[in-house]
Amino acid sequence: MTREPLQDQLGGFRILVTAHRRAAELGAALTRRGAEVLHAPVLSIIPHVDDDELLARTEDLLADPPDVVVVTTGVGFRGWIEAADAAGRAADLQRVLEGARIVARGPKARGAIQAAGLVADWVAESETSAEIRDLLLSEGVDGVRIAVQHHGAGADGLDEALSAAGAVVRPLVVYRWGPAPDPEAVSRGLADVAARRVDAVVFTSAPGAHAFLVAAADAGLTGDVLAALEPRGPVLAAAVGPVTAAPLEAVGVEPLVPDRYRMGALVREVVAELSARSGAGVDTPDGRLLVLRHAARLGGHALALSPGGLAVLRLLVEANGGVVTRAAILAALPGESTDPHTAEVAVARLREALPRRDLVRTVVKRGYRLDLPTPAPAAP
Repeated sequence: MTREPLQDQLGGFRILVTAHRRAAELGAALTRRGAEVLHAPVLSIIPHVDDDELLARTEDLLADPPDVVVVTTGVGFRGWIEAADAAGRAADLQRVLEGARIVARGPKARGAIQAAGLVADWVAESETSAEIRDLLLSEGVDGVRIAVQHHGAGADGLDEALSAAGAVVRPLVVYRWGPAPDPEAVSRGLADVAARRVDAVVFTSAPGAHAFLVAAADAGLTGDVLAALEPRGPVLAAAVGPVTAAPLEAVGVEPLVPDRYRMGALVREVVAELSARSGAGVDTPDGRLLVLRHAARLGGHALALSPGGLAVLRLLVEANGGVVTRAAILAALPGESTDPHTAEVAVARLREALPRRDLVRTVVKRGYRLDLPTPAPAAP
């Protein structure tokens, strides 16, 4: 079986990326697979090296070392070390961490800990703060000094649960979220989702998902956006993991979540799901012909079609080898022309975009049809 070229996996699909951090990496991965990527980051990031609050809280830990350090993200932990290094305090922070019990939220956090020359004493394989909470509460935390390295959103309820059980909790937010860097891009992205002009929206953080929903409400588009994103709706919502998915699930959206909470796994799942959702299609001598909302693909390759050509091809595919009249073509074309010659011109331009012109056959005095294989007769 011939494997579909990487650059054709998402040919004809339009995908909205709401991330700021790692947006270029995610967008490039989708673009390499043929997607048209639209960027609308709903939040910005305040870098750790510019965050005086993080450095102040680090100084507090150096003066009063914690018993337990919870590391929630690999990128956050690396950022914390880098911020301490920029302030000339990396060696001091290293000594404090070596003297504490380190709890990691998942393999990526553990990897960052190991890269710093440290050892994680326990790892939450589910990659959730809830698993860390349950472990520490089961052990008892009354009077225990716990430092929690958070990502941009903060606690996810972890700090409150530990504090309620008697722990002395000191949170460290390594990077913080700010407003959208390009509010107009967010407005365009929301309008595209509401109007079903994109095929998927990809979320990489819980704060981003929440901010997207807030922006939809502010724009008066909540109803249209949620209708587009409803289960099996016209626009696929995809989240990198269950934490990211939670704000969407709270409003009835059931996003696609990969089994492995990684960017690469997310991209692969989006490819598989959008391929399964592909629009009207027929088998031709040149391969499978699919007509999507914004484009068409033949044998896995995107076709360069005008809006008129796409409209004509959709009619022909939906007819499944049957005849499509010139009047039907005229009715589907943009504009209000009643000249039969307009239909002939549209068909001629469609033929030029196909690998062979006779894929669209003329049926004398009736119209046009696709040249599809004749089904084999049933066995007696």
